[in-house]
Amino acid sequence: MTLQNKQCQAFLAVLQYGSFEVAAQKLCISASAVSLRVQSLEKSLAQILILRERPCRATAIGLELAQHLQQMQRIEESFLYQLAAKQQQQNFYSVRIASHADSLATWLLPALSPILTAQKLLLDIQIKDQTQTHQLLESGQVNACISTETQAMQGCVAVKLGILRYRLVASPAFAQKWFAHGVKRQSLQSAPAIIFDRHDQMHRELLQQQFGLFANSYPYHHIPSAHEFLNSIVYGFGYGLVPELQMQDYIQRGELIYLAEDSIQPIDLVLYWHHWKQQAPILQTLSQALQQQAQAYLRPIKQK
Repeated sequence: MTLQNKQCQAFLAVLQYGSFEVAAQKLCISASAVSLRVQSLEKSLAQILILRERPCRATAIGLELAQHLQQMQRIEESFLYQLAAKQQQQNFYSVRIASHADSLATWLLPALSPILTAQKLLLDIQIKDQTQTHQLLESGQVNACISTETQAMQGCVAVKLGILRYRLVASPAFAQKWFAHGVKRQSLQSAPAIIFDRHDQMHRELLQQQFGLFANSYPYHHIPSAHEFLNSIVYGFGYGLVPELQMQDYIQRGELIYLAEDSIQPIDLVLYWHHWKQQAPILQTLSQALQQQAQAYLRPIKQK
């Protein structure tokens, strides 16, 4: 039994884009051709590989096959990169990383700067919530990811990077209007909050755990941009959780203030760098450099 390249390409494309139609557009073939190739692959393996849902997702066997194919791709990429490096020193290597928006907006790019300027690397960054980035790694769509997931999946390594600390802040005018008598359960039921998107659970968990408030019991905006999220708080649209790294200048200038600093504890997001055990030498160098550079930006993780 031999795996056919075109069938495998179609299978991986459907998993990556979650749709036969979008996969067909990316492969420049018809949706029926994609479907036929996936069906032929399933028939040759005598296994159902893809659940035809919206979006499409892999079965357990399909996930194993995707991981195998992605591993073969990484080995091939590594070989071609090393071969090209010997033939032509000007070739670049593309590295695919999944990150949440706040790391990208604060520390990730400065931490990557030394290795990117020293090596011929091109970044391909995908943004997902920190609880979901490892899913992109699992499906083989990225080489590595920044995640809050503590356990490495099979074939991968998870390394502690550090802590990204968040604090609840607002503009002085907003705080005076909505929290003049303190940040209390009643005032939180009326004051509009700023939440990144529907996958962001930090704000919801904070209000639920410390004030017994559920998401349907207070008003909130969704602002799915790290930069505009911060701006919306500065403009007085609402209050929200912001990384310390992102707001220090605003605090110093008096444009933002901490809310109930003595009673509301900061939220510490422990970040991990997940990557495949088998990876190109250049990616090993990047992983080592990132782990070292992250220490300059993130809070250290206390040893238990």
